[in-house]
Amino acid sequence: MAMDIRKIKKLIELLEESNLAELEIREGEETVRLSRWPKNLPAQFAMPSAAPVTHVHAPAAPAATAGEAPATGKAAAEPQYEGTVVRSPMVGTYYAASAPGAAPFIKVGQQVKAGETIGIIEAMKMFNPIEAEVAGTVVRILVENGQPVEFDEPLVVIQ
Repeated sequence: MAMDIRKIKKLIELLEESNLAELEIREGEETVRLSRWPKNLPAQFAMPSAAPVTHVHAPAAPAATAGEAPATGKAAAEPQYEGTVVRSPMVGTYYAASAPGAAPFIKVGQQVKAGETIGIIEAMKMFNPIEAEVAGTVVRILVENGQPVEFDEPLVVIQ
């Protein structure tokens, strides 16, 4: 039995009203995955093969307690960069070019426009374009082609 289209529409509304970037629902062997990568693209649907049900929540930043200095935890371990840091919106594999052997989307020193594709992240056999959030000059590329990336991992610095 197919998942009810009204349920899918309601899920889309919930995704649009929330701060979630991705939502996956499984009913039996059917799966609906809604994702908004990047922000200005409509939600995408995918029907991957059935897998065990898992619930993934983005980790919340730990609140600093009264005894902790403000620069502890993950923020202290991560280097600070001058400029806008474009971060990975998902877990996957970063690709610098559209195909093996093709020219990379960006190089250090290159001018980019807001919304311009600066890389691709493959997740669950879907290729998701990563766009520059601001216009400027690429000053650092922090990941290599084919490298696995984590959610919120810094990818590129633009000034």
